[in-house]
Amino acid sequence: MPIALNDPSLPPIGRIFCAAVNYAAHRDEMGRAAQEKPMIFTRGAQSLVQHGEPLLLPPESSDFDFEGELALIIGTPGRRISRGKALDHILGWTCFQDGTLRDWQRHTGQFTPGKNFDRSGSYGPHILTPAEFGDYKAQTLITRLNGEEVQRTAIDLMLFDVETLIEYISTFTELRPGDMIATGTCGGVGVKRTPPLFMKAGDRVEVEVTGLGILANSVEAERLGA
Repeated sequence: MPIALNDPSLPPIGRIFCAAVNYAAHRDEMGRAAQEKPMIFTRGAQSLVQHGEPLLLPPESSDFDFEGELALIIGTPGRRISRGKALDHILGWTCFQDGTLRDWQRHTGQFTPGKNFDRSGSYGPHILTPAEFGDYKAQTLITRLNGEEVQRTAIDLMLFDVETLIEYISTFTELRPGDMIATGTCGGVGVKRTPPLFMKAGDRVEVEVTGLGILANSVEAERLGA
């Protein structure tokens, strides 16, 4: 049975490691060169809401982009985890929305501001154990905005697979229960469309991973002083 996000047996969400440009189609649309190692940035837990809760569009930006992803949650701690044992450290899998304020992301060469506005990303609708989810590489990732498909990819097109991400991240820090790894988005993001397609108040965004479920969130304008 799926694990509810409010299940008291779950460890609290800890650090959130995100893989950037981890599909060739997204790397190419963003104009980035191939790289030998994963590109990793972090989000704070305060930047996320759960399935069914509204994402907030802040008044400081109108460039609110969608990025559907597959994510995993660590259940067993480990440092310098080998590829062969990487999947043994996973508590479960979930869908992830790496909502991004593109103008703030590009103030400098660092991603942090655009990836960490409060309540800009999300995860859910639940967590599936590895045994329930099965082979993650056999699944498909789909993002919809107001019912229209805007992203789709086979997950096995990931440039750096989950085993590589766990091995790489656990080399520089011990992964602990509750840590999350978002595995990257595919091509089709709004900023690279003509004209650009950004989320606005009143929209509904969905991230589906086949075999896992559909993460759905509305978008609301942030009320100052709220």
